[in-house]
Amino acid sequence: MPDKLSVLIADDHTLVRHGVRTLLSMQPDMQVIGDVETGEAAVALAAQHKPQVALVDLLMPGRLNGVMATREIKQVSPRTQVLILTSYHTDEHLFPALRAGALSYLLKDIDPETLVDAVRCAARGEGVMSARITQRLAEAAEAAEAVDAAPNDPLVTLSPRELEVLRLIGLGRSNSEIAAELTLSGNTVKGYVSMILNKLQVTDRTKAARMAWRAGLVEPNAEE
Repeated sequence: MPDKLSVLIADDHTLVRHGVRTLLSMQPDMQVIGDVETGEAAVALAAQHKPQVALVDLLMPGRLNGVMATREIKQVSPRTQVLILTSYHTDEHLFPALRAGALSYLLKDIDPETLVDAVRCAARGEGVMSARITQRLAEAAEAAEAVDAAPNDPLVTLSPRELEVLRLIGLGRSNSEIAAELTLSGNTVKGYVSMILNKLQVTDRTKAARMAWRAGLVEPNAEE
């Protein structure tokens, strides 16, 4: 008979800890090597038994909270996959836990079958996230992509009107000519130009005009 999947449980709530232990102990392929209520005890147990999976709560009494315990468990037993099981899904809890080395992040409102499956997945190195966590990670990834895009393409920060003013700058138009063409006041155009130079992080109109040409805002055969 193959060795059973070894699991460590760390949660300061006795009812939760014992309930999860009972659930996992009923699985024919799992063995709970211990359940503890502090991060320090979880690290000590992980160092001694090197479990395949550690279920860790985030808020526990003592020196080590769940994030710190996760980090130290990975240090004393690198093969142990940490599965966070918590009631908290805010950024201040989620991202530090993942950076500390947690593979999975589940909320305590999941059903028992999902938890059992998640433990098996973790043992195989497959991360599992609650739906709300997956959505938050997707939102964070989209936000990061938007931030990354801005320095690479500063023109994305310009409004449609600012792009039009930049195109005319690229054509060599003066402020008064731009004002007449767009039916704007001279002061308004001056404000647009100042904003464009600031957003593009250039010091003069000539450099802004070059960026307009490189970006294709000005046709190669456009009138001078």
